[in-house]
Amino acid sequence: MAGKDELGKPKSKSALVCGYPISIFFIVVNEFCERFSYYGMRAVLVLYFKYFLRWDDDFATTIYHTFVALCYLTPILGAIVADSWLGKFKTIVYLSIVYALGQVVLAVSAIHDITDNDRDGTPDNMAFHVALSMVGLLLIALGTGGIKPCVAAFGGDQFEDHQEKQRSTFFSIFYLSINAGSLLSTVITPILRAQECGIHSQQKCYPLAFGVPAALMVVALIVFIVGSQMYNKTAPQGNIMVKVCKCIGFAISNRFRHRHPAYPKREHWMDWAEERYDKLLIAQVKMVVKVLFLYIPLPMFWALFDQQGSRWTLQATTMDGDFGILIIQPDQMQTVNPILILILVPIVDSLVYPLISKCKLNFSPLKRMTTGMFLAALAFVAAGLVQIQIDQTLPTFPLSTQSQVKVLNMLDRPLDITAGSHSFKLDAFTANNDYLTFDDSFSLELGPGAFYPITLSDASRNTLVILQDGPLPRPVVFDDITAKPEQGANAIRFFNGLGSTLNITIGNLDFNGVGASNMSKYLAVPHGNAQFLIENNTGGQCIYNQQLGFGSSYTLVIPPTFTFGPNVRRRLLTRVQYFPVEAFRNLKISYEEVPLDLYCSNKLVYVQTVTSSQAPSNMKSVLQAGWLLTVAVGNIIVLIVAEAATLEDQWAEYILFASLLVAVCISFAIMGYFYTYTDPSKIEAHFREMEPNEKRKNMDGKDRVQRHNEEKCSDSSSDEEEESTQTKL
Repeated sequence: MAGKDELGKPKSKSALVCGYPISIFFIVVNEFCERFSYYGMRAVLVLYFKYFLRWDDDFATTIYHTFVALCYLTPILGAIVADSWLGKFKTIVYLSIVYALGQVVLAVSAIHDITDNDRDGTPDNMAFHVALSMVGLLLIALGTGGIKPCVAAFGGDQFEDHQEKQRSTFFSIFYLSINAGSLLSTVITPILRAQECGIHSQQKCYPLAFGVPAALMVVALIVFIVGSQMYNKTAPQGNIMVKVCKCIGFAISNRFRHRHPAYPKREHWMDWAEERYDKLLIAQVKMVVKVLFLYIPLPMFWALFDQQGSRWTLQATTMDGDFGILIIQPDQMQTVNPILILILVPIVDSLVYPLISKCKLNFSPLKRMTTGMFLAALAFVAAGLVQIQIDQTLPTFPLSTQSQVKVLNMLDRPLDITAGSHSFKLDAFTANNDYLTFDDSFSLELGPGAFYPITLSDASRNTLVILQDGPLPRPVVFDDITAKPEQGANAIRFFNGLGSTLNITIGNLDFNGVGASNMSKYLAVPHGNAQFLIENNTGGQCIYNQQLGFGSSYTLVIPPTFTFGPNVRRRLLTRVQYFPVEAFRNLKISYEEVPLDLYCSNKLVYVQTVTSSQAPSNMKSVLQAGWLLTVAVGNIIVLIVAEAATLEDQWAEYILFASLLVAVCISFAIMGYFYTYTDPSKIEAHFREMEPNEKRKNMDGKDRVQRHNEEKCSDSSSDEEEESTQTKL
C-alpha cells in the first residue's frame, strides 16, 4: 500500500527559519504558481471557446461551467485518495503531473498553424483542436481539483503541536498567495491573449495566454518536488468523509428495514445507526447534517457568481473598455474580484459590522448570508439593465425572411431614388443614413428608363452602389456584415470610385488591391488611430487617418474626384454602416455591479467560517466537501439554463437568474429563522462524559448476567446430582 513506508516513522523536524519550517516556503510558492496557472487559464477560456473554436455564446457558456463544475467535484476524489491510499505528498505530486500535462495540451490545442494549411488564420481541422482542448481541460479538472484539498492540509502537517501561532500565520500567508496568484494572472493573461502571434498569419495569441500558465504549473511542480526531503509526510489514516457517508447510509437503510409501525420511533433519524456506530459519532454527524442543510440554497448563489467568467465576460466583449489612460480587456473583468476583496473586507469588518452592532441590531451570520444573496440578485438585475442598454445601441438586423438595403450614390449629381414604397433623394457621393427593410423583392427606379428588379437573400444586409453605366445609372449589390465585429475590432472596407486599381494597407493588413468601381473585403482593424496607406499603379500615394473605437463598421468611400496629395480627409468620404457601440458608460455600470456581487461573496466566505464552527473539529473536511459541492452544483445549474432555456434576449436570462435567487433567498431566510446555534465542543464533552458511565453500566450488566448464569448452572448441576443419587438408590 502506498504510504506504507511512512508508517511508524517518527515525526521529522524540518529546519526552521524565523521559527517556521523551511518546507512551508516551497508549499507557498507552489500554491502561488498553481493558482496563477488555474485562474490565468480560466480568465481567457470562454473567449477561446467563442473566437478560436467558433462556438456560440450558449455552448461556450455550457462547456465553461461544465469544466468549472468538474474542478469542484474532483476535490472529493482527491481527498479520498490522499487520506485512504497515497497520502497527501504523493497525491499532490502525481496529480500535479496530470495538471501540468493538461495545461500543455491545452496550450498546444490553441496553435492555429498546426492545421492551417491554407494559411488564412483559421484552423482547417477544427475537430482536432476541439478534441485536444477537451482532453487538456479534463486533465486540468482532475489535477486542480484533486490537489485542492491536499495542499493546505499538507502545509498544516509541517508544524508541531506547539506551533499553533505559526500555523495560523502560515494559513494567512497561504491564502494571500492564492489571491496574489489569481490577481496577477487575471491581469497578465488577458494582455498576453490580446497580442498577435503566429507562423503564417497573425492571430490573437491564445497559445501564449495558455502557455504561460502551463509554464507556471511546471514551475509549481518542480518547486514542490525540490522540497521533498524537508517535508513531514504523514501516512494515510483513513477518510472521515467515507466514515460519515457509511454512517448516514446505514442509518437510512436501517430505518427502511424497520419502517413497520410495530417498531418504536426514535428521536432523530440518525439514531437508527446506533446498532453499529457509537453515539459520539452519531451526534457529530447530526451536527454536520444540520449545517449541510443550510448549504442547500448556496448553489443558486454560485450559479450567479461564477458567471463573471462566462456571461459577464461575453457581455464585456460588446462594450468599450477604453478609459483614456487605461484600456481594459473583456477578460480582465475578473480582476476586479480579488481587488475588491482586498478593499471591501477591511471596510466591512472594521466599519460596517461595528456600526450595525452599535445600533443594537441582531445581524447574525445567517442574516448576513440572506442579505448577501439579495445583493447578488440585485447585481444581476443591474447586469440585465446594462444588457438592455447594449441592445439599444445595436442596429436592427433583418429577420430570417427579410433583407435590408443601404443605397450609395456614386454619381456626380443628386439622384431621385424610389425603392419599393420608399422614395428619397441622395446628393452626390452620399448614402442614406438608415437601412431600408424589405420582406420581398422590390423594384428600384433611378430615373426615366432606369428600372431594375432587385432580389436579395433572406436575412442579409446589402449596399446598392449606384454607378454611371453609359447614359443610364445602374445598381451594383455588395454584401454587408450582419453581426457586430468580434473582439472589439472594427470592420473596415473601401469602395474605389476611381478608374484604376488601388493598393490599400494598414500595418501588416492588406486589402489585396481594390479594383475600379469595386468594393474591398472587410478587414478587422483594432481600435485607435488607424493609418491607411493608399497607393495607385503610377506611384502616387497618401495616408488617411481614421480614429476608431470598439466594434464599429465603416465603408470608406474614395470618390472619382479624389486626388493624391495632402489633406486627404477633405477628399475621402466616410460612410458609417452602423455606429460604434456607445458603451463607455455601460462598461462603468457593469463594473458597478461587481462590488455588489463581491460584497455578497465576502459574506458567504464569512458565513462558511461561521458555519464551520457549528460542526465538530474532526468534521471540518466534510463541511469543506459540502461547500465545494455547492459550487459544482451551481455551475451545473448555469449549464442547464444555458442549454434548456429558450429565452431569446440575454437580459431576460439575467432577470431569470435574479428571480430564482430571490426565491431561494426567501426560503433560506425561513430556514435561518428556525435554525438554532449549537456548541459542538459542549455536545462532544457531554457524550465523552457519558461513555465511561455507559461502559460501567455495560460492565455491571455483563457481570450481573454472568453471575446469574453461574448461579443457574450451579442450581442445574445440584439438581442433576440429586436426581442421579435417587436413580442409583
